[in-house]
Amino acid sequence: MLDGVPELESLERLLDAAEALSGIELSSVARLGETEDLSDTRIAQPLLYLADWAWGVTLISSGIHPAAVAGHSLGEIAALAVAGVFSPEAGLELVVERSKLMASTAAATPGGMSAVLGLDGATISAAIAEINDVWVANDNAPGQVVISGSTDGIAAATDALLESGARRVVPLAVAGPFHSPLMESARSAFSEILAGAAFSNAHIPVLQNTDPTPATDAEVIRARLIMQITSPVRWTETVAALASEGPITIIEAGPGAVLTGLAKRVDGVTAIAIESADLEMVVEEVASDA
Repeated sequence: MLDGVPELESLERLLDAAEALSGIELSSVARLGETEDLSDTRIAQPLLYLADWAWGVTLISSGIHPAAVAGHSLGEIAALAVAGVFSPEAGLELVVERSKLMASTAAATPGGMSAVLGLDGATISAAIAEINDVWVANDNAPGQVVISGSTDGIAAATDALLESGARRVVPLAVAGPFHSPLMESARSAFSEILAGAAFSNAHIPVLQNTDPTPATDAEVIRARLIMQITSPVRWTETVAALASEGPITIIEAGPGAVLTGLAKRVDGVTAIAIESADLEMVVEEVASDA
């Protein structure tokens, strides 16, 4: 799952550290695992963090100087490491603890997440307003919003959303009701870990999931990250905020191209998924647009 990612020497060292911290044979999953393995958040979070971080620092070392960085959910911690808020090792420790806390809370709180296709956020919020234990979790792009909640809440919301005109409501392969108030015990425990972690001012402005405005101050970044586990990911606003500065190119540094597709729905945005593109081509294209 980490095939083709640069910074291999550092990545191998960090992968060994992730195994020691998590107690899971992550190297085996990274090389031989299946997509289904990533439904275990204790596996998905460290591996995604490492891939995101490695691609991010490789892009910078290749001569790309980002005006800002952002990450979707777990990706925010990788973005903070790339921005110099903490070391990659310290970020990895945070990610492993976050994954354990979220897995434990999810196991005690049955629920899930579903993508709602074909409705705007306001219509979705209105449709689920009277349903218990279900919330908007990710506002990903125009026409794609994710809800999160209890098993019963998701089922009731699915019926209501289809009646309201949703094209589809698609269950996601995740371990629990992430980015919802049902994850409060994980948020509370993680906040104590974050309170004791060393944060530095970011050397690249960061837009965060709970507040998609640029920040560099360490304590502002910490306060926003503390609320992330139970708060919605405001990704549509994040991309719109980036685009408001004028025509931009967003480079998705990490596995897959989902965020690239979402970003392209916003006017004025060019997006490239680094995993599926040649690095030299990306550097040349960004340089030509500068």
